[in-house]
Amino acid sequence: MSGPVHRPGSARPTRTGQTIGMPDLPVRHFRGRDGTQLAYREVGQGRPVVLIHGYFSNATVNWINYGHAAAVAARGFRVIMPDLRGHGDSAKPQQAADYPPDILADDGFALIEHLGLTSYALGGYSLGGRTTIRMLARGAAPSRAVVAGMGLDGVLHASDRNAHFRRILTQLGTFERRSPEGKAEAFLKSTGADPVAMLQLLDSGVDTPPEALAMIGMPVLVVAGAEDDDNGSAEALAAALPRGQAARVPGNHMSAVARPELGAVIAGFLDEGAEQNAAEGVA
Repeated sequence: MSGPVHRPGSARPTRTGQTIGMPDLPVRHFRGRDGTQLAYREVGQGRPVVLIHGYFSNATVNWINYGHAAAVAARGFRVIMPDLRGHGDSAKPQQAADYPPDILADDGFALIEHLGLTSYALGGYSLGGRTTIRMLARGAAPSRAVVAGMGLDGVLHASDRNAHFRRILTQLGTFERRSPEGKAEAFLKSTGADPVAMLQLLDSGVDTPPEALAMIGMPVLVVAGAEDDDNGSAEALAAALPRGQAARVPGNHMSAVARPELGAVIAGFLDEGAEQNAAEGVA
């Protein structure tokens, strides 16, 4: 497995120890449109794909530890994985003003601009999947997109689960560890996400109406665990997209991300698109 390659105009990597499962993976930095310092990692060489992690998680946990980044990179992709603001190695601002509506989509656009990407694929898991949809609705034009761990309800009504997470974040330490809330709290602590930042981030979600979904023209894979309808139906979301297709992998919302099938399905979908582009003479 080859490591990231420095390219002219990109931030030079700084090292912050070793990344589990992929030793010595450099951390790079870019600025959000509001100047906030944000982090990303990348691995592999070839066609760029930006993969965005979920709430409470980070790039390392979501994409690297379970082998998904390696599976995609093995198909000839340069896998670019940001840490969302408030998560991982990115800045964790504490004020509500730092989390305006659609800020995560803004950060995604800032990364694409920073790297100068013109031909790329885009995807995300859970909150990262919703962020992908927001970027597509606002004009992002990847060749293909992946929306994982997300369904139609979570896209149409971005704040539906806010009360659940707000209760967890405002009552930390009070939940039975095997309860859904206790498991979510343990995950939060294990990833080092900042609770204050997580609370502020809750109010930045933006709904995407059906008419906006109907304007998303590229192929989109909507993939979720077989037992995951936490954010509504993956099949319903795929049906709302002109070129959407649905797939299921084993597991629920928390466990599907750890299954190798998830990385395999994503890699296969992206590689299929690259092969079609090559056959059609598209760069």
